[in-house]
Amino acid sequence: MKRLDGKIAIVTGGARGIGRAICEALAREGARVAVADLLEQDAAETAAALGDAGMAVPMDVTEQSSIQDGVARVADAWGGIDILVNNAGIFNMASIDRITPADYRRQYDVNVGGTIFACQAVVPHLRKRGGGSIINFASQAGRRGEANVTIYCSAKAAVISITQSLALELAGDRIRVNGIAPGVIDTPMWEHVDAQFAEYENKPKGQKKKEVGLAVPLGRMGDPQDVADPVVFLASDEARYVTAQTLNVDGGNWMS
Repeated sequence: MKRLDGKIAIVTGGARGIGRAICEALAREGARVAVADLLEQDAAETAAALGDAGMAVPMDVTEQSSIQDGVARVADAWGGIDILVNNAGIFNMASIDRITPADYRRQYDVNVGGTIFACQAVVPHLRKRGGGSIINFASQAGRRGEANVTIYCSAKAAVISITQSLALELAGDRIRVNGIAPGVIDTPMWEHVDAQFAEYENKPKGQKKKEVGLAVPLGRMGDPQDVADPVVFLASDEARYVTAQTLNVDGGNWMS
């Protein structure tokens, strides 16, 4: 018997990178997985790779109606929802003199609003199942400030706080709410991050990525599977007495 046999999961931002690895890991453990993403073609490819265990769901986490429609589609097709993984997120750097209202709104709408409103849409379905598990994606950037990353750091700190508050609110419903705070994970997103650091720190492209990998106590950047495996744990009954926690998955970068 697999750890998630009979469970139904939604993974936002599930089409690529960490999200795809999470979808694959949940499916390997027996769950049916809805790959929810703006990138409809990539989501369809990821869902197809899961076979009968996968479903692609178009979803824009900045639009409440899109979230609600996607969640309803999954519940109608598969009869309920047991697991929500709020993985969708975006990153952008800006020094204080270059922060714009549009960038502020976009990062908060995706990273914070997307988390809150996905939880809002899914919680009634978890209650109908007698409980469930929500896993929110924060970041090591939410544990500390970083120069020129004010918006992203504060948004991810908010995700940690949301996780704690919702865990207390939903404990009586047997809904566990936990978080993951990844460190530096080697995904295509890091090409974007590296390019921005190159601009702000006047370094050649690729230099920042190399530096952060070498600085990790375990000696390397993480890979998506390093993050997906802890998600499976938090989604499973093995974590039945774990709630309101945000687990650092960062190779030892941050101790808390």
